[in-house]
Amino acid sequence: MATTESTPDAETAYEQLLERSRRLTNLQYASMYLNWDQQVMMPEGGAPGRAQQLSALSATSHELLVEDDVATWLDALEDADLSDEQAANVREIRRQYEREANVPSELTEKLTQTAAENQQIWQEAKAGDDFESFAPRLERVRDLQREKAGYVDPDKNPYTVLYEGGHPYVPIETMEDIFETLREELPPLVEEIRESGRDLADPWEGEYPDDDQRDLCEAALSFLGYDWDRGRLDTAPHPFMAGSQFDARVTTRFKETDPMDALTATIHEMGHATYQLGLRQDEYGTPLGAPRTSIHESQSRFWENHIGRTKPFWEVFLPTFTEHIDGHDDVTAQEMYEAANRIYPNNLIRVEADELTYHMHIILRCEIDRAFVEGEIEVDEIPGLWNDKMDEYLGVRPETDSEGCLQDIHWTSGFAGFQGYTLGSVVAAQLDAAIRDDLDVDELVREENFEPIHEWMTENVHQQGQRYTTPELIERATGQELSAEPFVEYAREKFTSLYDL
Repeated sequence: MATTESTPDAETAYEQLLERSRRLTNLQYASMYLNWDQQVMMPEGGAPGRAQQLSALSATSHELLVEDDVATWLDALEDADLSDEQAANVREIRRQYEREANVPSELTEKLTQTAAENQQIWQEAKAGDDFESFAPRLERVRDLQREKAGYVDPDKNPYTVLYEGGHPYVPIETMEDIFETLREELPPLVEEIRESGRDLADPWEGEYPDDDQRDLCEAALSFLGYDWDRGRLDTAPHPFMAGSQFDARVTTRFKETDPMDALTATIHEMGHATYQLGLRQDEYGTPLGAPRTSIHESQSRFWENHIGRTKPFWEVFLPTFTEHIDGHDDVTAQEMYEAANRIYPNNLIRVEADELTYHMHIILRCEIDRAFVEGEIEVDEIPGLWNDKMDEYLGVRPETDSEGCLQDIHWTSGFAGFQGYTLGSVVAAQLDAAIRDDLDVDELVREENFEPIHEWMTENVHQQGQRYTTPELIERATGQELSAEPFVEYAREKFTSLYDL
């Protein structure tokens, strides 16, 4: 599109800006589904072509976002008389534009292609416990992201710039305060649990066929109200969700000795899907119809922990569980509740971690993440530092890098986003407290009536899109400012009761 020679009126500028936003959204979702295909069903030999396809889409998207016309439209709307919703759309598109305006399209293309190539390389490195083969890729992503940060804001710490890309309205200092609270509160609670000597039920014996676990996960999705007309369940090396308000797909993976692992992962990803499916369809393609990245994890953690790990859930879901998983006809709801909430600090894997030690996995990765981006450590120091921090925070050392620094897929594409996992748990606890003020959640679960819970989340979170900044959205939904305290209170009350502390 050629640059306009004169400034358009505000109404025209706004219409053109939203039309551009819709085109960009369609390209972004096309990339997302190509990425889903790569992780779920693409043959291994397709990786080189897929990397080029994704990089071409990212370059096209970048060029459409930073064209001179976009600046012209934004200038025309600078002092325009806009409604609150219009102002929110303009604010969010302006933020995207200002972050990308000085970034060369070639760099954007390189970043996307590198991330796409890295997925296959990471899978092979993890399978072969071969960190050395992945290390050069880590350095390349780090260098490219530092270069991008320099274009976005050359006067700011590059790690902060990268962090702000995913969490623009939650200052990194706020996240550090949350981390500090959890460092102070969680290890002593875990130690109390260690010293209590109480063992919770652990009913898993033998092996559980993948087909049975898949049937269980599909039944759980139906039980919780997942919309199969707009979704599907598949497997992937690392569980994730991909989709829009029209098509939100869930993936999981199976651990042959523990069906709870796949079940909780599936419920977790369904939580992400509920957010996408709850977005406004009439605002598809605009920020009002887009999720807040920094809120997304709260939805998955809410459904996984505040619904799927509760005693009322197991009171009603147990028959479905025993129908699909053989050998557990005599297990009780209390035993399943305990099994879903066991604390085991010696666990090496984040996605299999319990609710408390999970956050120490997050914190240690973020500390290494930051030190690497800021040049305080070299890539070959990462495995040893990872193991040392695991020992310090959790009292266990990985024997292999596959169980250590290679366990997660996230470093294939970049850095400074892992804070969102802890932020999600913190916000989930605030939302849980707020929804329980309005609804008898436990009774609704016992009645197998999940619709009011979906409706509350849709009204207070999903349908708001990006109308409000993250802190504003949290305060409007919960009546409280963002804080780690509700999570700490929830965790202490729950585990004090479970472990008779």
